[in-house]
Formats: sequence, C-alpha cells, structure tokens
Amino acid sequence: MSTNSFRNCLGIEFGSTRIKSVLIDNEFNPVASGDYTWKSSYTNKIWTYSLDEVWKGLKASLSSLDLSGVDAVGISAMMHGYLAFDKDWNLLVPFRTWQNTITGKASAELTELFNFNIPQRWSIAHLYQAVLNNEDHIPQLAHITTLAGYVHYMLTGVNAVGIGEASGIFPVNSEILDYDQNMLDKFDKLMSDKNCSIKIREVLPKVLVAGENAGHLTDKGAALLDNKLTAGIPFAPAEGDAGTGMTATNAVAPRTGNVSAGTSIFSMIVLEKNLSKVYPEIDMVTTPTGKPVAMVHCNNCTNDMNAWVSIFKELTELVTGNPADDSIYRKLYEKSLEGNTDCGGVTVYNYLAGESVTHLDEGRPMVIRNAESSFTLANFIRSMLYSTISTLKIGMDLLSEEGVKIDSVTGHGGLFKTPVVGQKYLAAALNAPVSVMKTAGEGGPYGMALLVAYMLRENKDLSLDSFLSEKVFNKAEITVMQPDPNDVEGFNKYIDTYKSGLGAEEAAVKLI
Repeated sequence: MSTNSFRNCLGIEFGSTRIKSVLIDNEFNPVASGDYTWKSSYTNKIWTYSLDEVWKGLKASLSSLDLSGVDAVGISAMMHGYLAFDKDWNLLVPFRTWQNTITGKASAELTELFNFNIPQRWSIAHLYQAVLNNEDHIPQLAHITTLAGYVHYMLTGVNAVGIGEASGIFPVNSEILDYDQNMLDKFDKLMSDKNCSIKIREVLPKVLVAGENAGHLTDKGAALLDNKLTAGIPFAPAEGDAGTGMTATNAVAPRTGNVSAGTSIFSMIVLEKNLSKVYPEIDMVTTPTGKPVAMVHCNNCTNDMNAWVSIFKELTELVTGNPADDSIYRKLYEKSLEGNTDCGGVTVYNYLAGESVTHLDEGRPMVIRNAESSFTLANFIRSMLYSTISTLKIGMDLLSEEGVKIDSVTGHGGLFKTPVVGQKYLAAALNAPVSVMKTAGEGGPYGMALLVAYMLRENKDLSLDSFLSEKVFNKAEITVMQPDPNDVEGFNKYIDTYKSGLGAEEAAVKLI
C-alpha cells in the first residue's frame, strides 16, 4: 500500500511535434495519457506556432483523461525561444521558437560580453537581436518568457519558471539559484549604452526550483481548460523539456546524464563543477534543482534515417506489391549489427540542417565511400545509425578532455525503440555504460509529472536525486549495455574519417 498522500499527478509537455499529457498514480506509474499532434510553421521567415493552437491542442490532449483525481499539475515545453508581451500580456510579435537561427550577431556579442556561451536559440539572444534590429515592439516590451512560462502564467497568474527552464532564458548562477547578477548588470549597461529603456530584471520571469509551489489554477485558467480541472489545484514550477528528460531518466545527480535521441539529439551531463572555459559547442544549463549541466545539442539525428526508410518502404512495396509497415525499422536496425564495427569504409553525414558543434550553418545529407569500401546493406545502415550520434560524440569528447566523469548515461527517444542497437552504438561512442528504462518511453510529460509528485512529497528534506532513486526508480525495469571494446575501436576509427570529411560537407553546402 502506498504511503504517498496524493492520488494522481498530471504532467503536460508541449513538444515540437506533440502536446502530450501523462497521469501518474501515487506509486509513480503512468496510468493514462493523451496527445495532440502539431507542427511549427515557417511564416515570414520565422519558425512559429499559433498560440490559439496551444489551447486547442492542450484541451485535445486532456480530452480522453479522467482528471477527477488530479491533485497537482505541471507544465513543460520545448525550451528557449521568444515570447514577448506588453504590460497587459498582449503578444507583441509571433512566437519565435528554438528552431530559428536569426540571432547570430546577438549570440556572438553576448557570449563575448558575458564570457559565457549564449546559443542563438536562447531567449536573451532573441531579445538582444530585436534590440539590434530596432524592432517596433521593443518600446512596448514588459515581459519575455518561454512557451512553458506563458502557459503556466495563463493558468495560474504566476510569472515564474523552474530554474532549468530559466537557464535557457538567461544564464543562472547555481550557487544563488537565480539569474547571474553580474551578467544582469552587464546587460542593463548594454541597454543603457544603446539608449534602450529595458531593465532586464523587470522583464524576466521569476526563478523557482523543483519542489516549490508555483501557484494555483485560477478561475480564468480553469475556463481556458473548459473547467476540466478545478480552480485551486497547485502547480509545480514550469520546466523545459531538457529538465523533464533528466527527471524521467533519473539523471539529476552529478556524474549522471541522459541522451535524448529523436528528431534532434542532445546530451545532458550533470557536472561536479563548472567547466574551465567557454565552449561554443556546449551549452551550460541546470537541473530542475539548479545543479550545473553541460548540454551538447545537435540539430540532426533520425530524420535522414527516416527518409531512407521511406525509400526502403517504397522498394518493398514495389517488389512485393504489399504495403510495408514500421517493422522495417526493427529489421534494418537489427541488420546493422552484422556490419563492420567501422562500417567498412562507408561514411554518412545526416545533416539536413546545420550544426553548431561542427560550425556549419547549413547541411547537406551525404553518403561517402571509395572503391575499396565494403558497401553492404549492414554497413550502410550501421553508418546511418552511427551518423545519428557522431556530432554528439564530437561535442562529448570536449567534456572528456575537460576531465568530466560520467558514471551512467540513460538513453531515451526513438533511436532506442529497437532493443540493443541504438544502446550498443551509443555505449561505443561514449565509451560508457548506457541504460534504457521502460518508463522513459513516456518522456518529458512523465518527467514533469514526477516533478509535480516531488512538490507534494511528505519529506521536504528529501533531495530530488534521492527522491527519484529511492522512491521512483528503485524498482524500475532497466537494461544496461556496457561498451564493447571492439565497437569502441570501430567507432573511433569511423569518427576520425567523419571529422576528416567535414570539408566535403562544407563544400556541398556551397555547391548544392
């Protein structure tokens, strides 16, 4: 019999392709879920989502769930981006998502000013770029926030986000658990020098940490949900998808990490101390409790593989006359295990988009081999799968050079859906054991629901990492894959060839 006093907790996440809601019971088991499929649109050269669809999709994702036993709620969403509002919370410009690469000048100048890497997708880069562009909305600006912060505010009236989400808005200081005060001062001086009236402390959302109460559902918020939830229900701090991914994979303690591999791929490694210098390839963010995290984010992962699988499906249908189902993924993944550990001289670049880690603004998918390459189906598919994690490995090798120690890495996302294969290759790339959890398939909204449960914990002295290890995942179904020395040697040989050929990728961008 559970000793937890709550009934159900609800986690909601606005991902890049789905809005998903997950209910967990008082034993932390997922018991129900609902979702809504959506996608960004490229409008006036901006990647954006309609805020009307935010509410349409949220209600759709909740429509099949019994919410009568929900005791608390949490909102999560894709991190970063730019939502700008006036003093009355009227939207000033369309939502600018993390996908946009339109803040290059701002990103470079802020990185130099702060001596801290500010990626293009961060909210502060978007704000400063708008100032540099002399955009009409800047004089009216009163608030900036993220998608998770916006939804949380509309439901609770509280303008605050969790510290993990905040760390992708503006740099935070893990010691004071708030925005970095020195950098805030530098930004205010920068605004003053440009005769801009923005006071950065006034426009940013408040920072909260996991476990704190972040407000309650208001009557107005309940109406936005067609009163499926009752006003007064408490909310946990809104978090980003990186923080909820860490939570869902029990990777919030130092020397732990996770790799999320789907449309994009990124690693989150919890550090024992800050890095010795600034790396443009590595983002510094935090866990939901404020511990420093090194994030290697790569834009390209499985999209190119998906395109090739579509070709193989067409071929299958052409030859057999029967439609091919998704079992073709499993069969191709498993076939790759028969390939050479170095892929037999077949090298694949899966760059449908550019990659900051390898300093390419655009990408062109390519397959490279020579007359002596062993061009078999197994080697081709193995190379395709190696390519999904090759850029990540390049970034992770920088952490290795920094002496960062990693005891465990947990993988989640589509790359790990077929047992063994993706897990085996990631273990080889990182030369570290890789775990996969059964519940990690629920992803970010499950992690958000766990953060909600943590807020309701009876022992308030229990840390988040202890709560997850001792209460949530103590009986979890986990498979661990140790790195095979032969695979490690083969992957290292592959990555040497991969790095040597990046000049060809750069040339292809100019030619095609």
